[in-house]
This record gives sequence, C-alpha cells and structure tokens, in this order.
Amino acid sequence: GPVTSPTLLALMPELGQRSPKTIAALAGLAPLNRDSGAFRGKRAIAGGRPRLRQALYMAAVATIRSRSRFATLYKTMTAAGKPAKVALIAIARKILVTANAVLRDKRSFQPR
Repeated sequence: GPVTSPTLLALMPELGQRSPKTIAALAGLAPLNRDSGAFRGKRAIAGGRPRLRQALYMAAVATIRSRSRFATLYKTMTAAGKPAKVALIAIARKILVTANAVLRDKRSFQPR
C-alpha cells in the first residue's frame, strides 16, 4: 500500500537482495525454536527490527479485511485451527516475502 511500501524500503534496504528466510529473520518474523534435548518447546518470533515488524503487522491486519489472496490464506489457516495471531504473523511474513520477490525480479505486483 501507499504507507507500507515506503516503510519497507526505508527500514529494510536489503529488500530484494537476500533470501526469503534471511529477510524474515532480519524483520523478526522467523519463528525461533525453544528446544532442549528431547523437549520440544513452543516457537516464537523475536529480535529483528521492531518498527518494520509493527508496520508489517498493521499491513497484515488491513490485508485480511480485504478480498485478497492473503485474506483467503488467513481464513484457511484459522479454519484449520491456527490461533489468529499466529495466522496474522504468517500473513505479515508472506507480505514481506512477496515484496522481496517483487523487488528481486524488478516487476510490479500482479495479484492472482
């Protein structure tokens, strides 16, 4: 959108130059394991750039209220039993990875 795009470009100059996993980790949207030995703990997001993460979270909130493919994905995830916040963070990550691909390929965004 008109607010999210400039925010992404200003707060993450690496966009379009790194892998999707690296971009998600830099933004703090990559889940971190809390495992020890045979114990398998919960996954949580942490670290990264807080202002960028906040902007992506708000973009995800706005996106799921529209009729986009991201809204459909959100509804599918919540219907499958994912908690709403987990699904929302997944959408935020999906937005970031999509923006990374658009800049990497030097194409305009073409929604399906």
